[in-house]
Amino acid sequence: MSSSPSCSACLDAPTGAVAAEATPTPHSAPEPTEARWAAVASMALGVFGLVTAEFLPASLLTAMASDLRVSDGAAGQAVTVTALVAAVAAPSLPLLTRRIDRRIVMIAFTLLLVLSNVMSALAGSMATLLAARVLLGVALGGFWSMSAALAMRLVPASLFARAMSFILTGVSVATVCAAPIGAWMGDMWGWRSAFIAAGGISLITLAVQLVALPALPPRDNPNLKVLGELLRRPPVRVALLAVLLVISGHFAGFTYIRPLMEQVTHLSVATITAVLLGYGVGGFFGNFVGGWIAGRSERQAIVAGGAVIAVLAATLLVAGQSAAITAIAVTLWGFAFGAFPVGFQTWIVRAAPDQAEGAGGLLVAAFQIAIASGAIFGGLMVDHVGALGGPAFALAALTLGTLLTLRHGPRPAVAA
Repeated sequence: MSSSPSCSACLDAPTGAVAAEATPTPHSAPEPTEARWAAVASMALGVFGLVTAEFLPASLLTAMASDLRVSDGAAGQAVTVTALVAAVAAPSLPLLTRRIDRRIVMIAFTLLLVLSNVMSALAGSMATLLAARVLLGVALGGFWSMSAALAMRLVPASLFARAMSFILTGVSVATVCAAPIGAWMGDMWGWRSAFIAAGGISLITLAVQLVALPALPPRDNPNLKVLGELLRRPPVRVALLAVLLVISGHFAGFTYIRPLMEQVTHLSVATITAVLLGYGVGGFFGNFVGGWIAGRSERQAIVAGGAVIAVLAATLLVAGQSAAITAIAVTLWGFAFGAFPVGFQTWIVRAAPDQAEGAGGLLVAAFQIAIASGAIFGGLMVDHVGALGGPAFALAALTLGTLLTLRHGPRPAVAA
């Protein structure tokens, strides 16, 4: 990304409304004249592989805990460690790799993903599993911090929202596949088989990226001073606080959804697999609907998704014993979550279009800190209160985050 892109990069694609101001400089990079959709597709495949590996513990939690002889809450820290490492990696890696071709950097992240899946499949202890998840955190944080900035280099500004929605489709497909297929494979062949399959996916991703990604010489010159300057911008600070609240609430509920379905709703493994499939299918369609809403107003997308999930968390607290209500609530939860990735990505890029990589790193750091917070506090509540502790934390955090976004979220301004 150029450190000062053309102001056309901060236009709301469907409405043309200016969401943030950027001052062009003589060093602004030229806007791409044609879309490189094959490269965008390779990034979507990378997202799919990363999110699949990230989300697998949620569907395999009780099996992993039993095999590694730890509590459900302790096993959930496989999510926490990935998130914490990603939170550090996201703002750090754009600085550490600022002189390296972005194609090489992205391929290196995929190599780390391959190694992480292999180590997870072979893990004989919780320590080995956590080491594997550290590698995943590095790849995850680095990829997400640069994805929006690279998308802006691969397509014209008018197609940026479409390209990001395409890339984030990898999230949707992963949520469709990872949880239900992981639960099914874990029941059939053991939880390690799911990580073996994830390793195969990561090898395919590596091959496609080697072919499709063009040379992407570094353009931004991120440094700690830039990150400090970004944190002084009120729109950036509000966006990061909203992420901390909304995403921590979501992951407190999602990470521990299997213990709830086993211990409160008393569902069989086959039924749990079907419900998780419903969550994934809901997320797949929610991504497109969320992208459509975010293209018009990222604030409305985030508020809508947060409000729906808060209501669903309250529903699980009150009626989680009902199999039908739980199945419907979990499916709708997946649908509502689809509004968050594209909503927050659009918000942060439009809040700081002149430093897209740095802002993207801060956003990913906030996301991962939120995921870790959700896994930690959700795990504490599950271990001390019971399986309904996850939805309880989700209800409180999502309510606060939704109200914050409703009041202080971005509102499109009339274009000059």
